[in-house]
Amino acid sequence: MLGRLFNVFRGFFAQFVKGVEKRNPEALLELEQENLRKQIGSYNQSLATHAGLAERLIGQVRKLETEERELRARTTAHLRAGNQDAAGQHALRLQTVTRELEENRKQMAQAEDTYKDLVKARDVAVTAARAKIESLKGAINDMRMKSALADMNEMAAGMITQIGGSGDTLDRLHEMVEEERNRAAGRARVARDALDMGQIEIKEAEQKALADQALADFAAAEGIALQGAPVAAPSAARSMGNQEAAKPLSESGQG
Repeated sequence: MLGRLFNVFRGFFAQFVKGVEKRNPEALLELEQENLRKQIGSYNQSLATHAGLAERLIGQVRKLETEERELRARTTAHLRAGNQDAAGQHALRLQTVTRELEENRKQMAQAEDTYKDLVKARDVAVTAARAKIESLKGAINDMRMKSALADMNEMAAGMITQIGGSGDTLDRLHEMVEEERNRAAGRARVARDALDMGQIEIKEAEQKALADQALADFAAAEGIALQGAPVAAPSAARSMGNQEAAKPLSESGQG
């Protein structure tokens, strides 16, 4: 019973973790990148250890090659000098060194080949992992963009449905504005109809007549011809005035 209950809890926890991973794919990808960096570091340490072994073999081969040349030269010198015992000892040692040198060379070649293969395997694995990570980054960005676009489309569809529905706020606001506008237009019409336009027109005509008279008097006094008025009218009026003024004088002289 406890085991079954534990399985149920473990299933719930797995579902919870899966849901968190779906909501945060970037965090999961970052974790995988960190794991890849750790794996590369551990792999490089092992590779460095193998490279150290190869370097030791290279040094051993060089040492044996030097010893082989020296033993070959000593063996030859003792043999030419007639020291067969010494030459025999050097020849025996030379055989051992030659055999060890051959084995070390094989081991060195194998170590070098293994090192190259390990480096190649590491580079191939890292390149493939990085390509997959970059592909996942692009897929996540595309998913985020499409998700945001879907949310915007859903919001737009909801807005269209709400705004286009009957009895919504905008319709009520439109009705209130139209009602107030019609009411204001009615008040303006009533006020306009209440004005006595006849009196206003008479007053306007009087003001215009007075202005025209004042302008005519000014033009007559200054001898300026008004546009649309006869030019000789002021002179004739002035001459008639002079005649009227001179007539009493002549009549008084005759008397």
